[in-house]
Amino acid sequence: MGDALVVAERAWSVVVPHQARGARVARHRLATELAGAVNPELVADAAVVVGELVGNSVRHARPLPGNTVLIRLRVRAEAGRQYLELRVTDGGGAPGRPRLCTAGPDAVNGRGLTIVAALADRWGVEQDADEQCVWAQLSFPSARPNGWHAPSQSASGPVPDGYAVDGTGAG
Repeated sequence: MGDALVVAERAWSVVVPHQARGARVARHRLATELAGAVNPELVADAAVVVGELVGNSVRHARPLPGNTVLIRLRVRAEAGRQYLELRVTDGGGAPGRPRLCTAGPDAVNGRGLTIVAALADRWGVEQDADEQCVWAQLSFPSARPNGWHAPSQSASGPVPDGYAVDGTGAG
């Protein structure tokens, strides 16, 4: 008999208010849902990413009906690696697509997507007439394309087929 490939997947959706406190609610809910199910380093990175994405949604986009932002979370474990995909959907509305900015050293804003890009393996944007979704994929051990890995982590193997979303984050 050959070795069996074990794949486990879980998904959640949560709606948070399209207000500044929505980012805090999103971070808390994500940490609660993932506690004990996902590596704590991955949970910490994901909490930062979801907070940045919800914060950007509140600052730059219209809410969904009910003055909300939709967060979808999918966790997949395969071959000793954990994959996490976050999707933050709002009503869109800001001109252009969300993109990386270069913030000056004294700037108060402009670092959100740079933080997301640093923590995520990949990120991107999907838009239609009524909604915008900014997504990020993270993994543990990390597979960050920029080559940074915490000590004792490796970056072997690609994201499994069927998991990746179109786009590379080169927004």
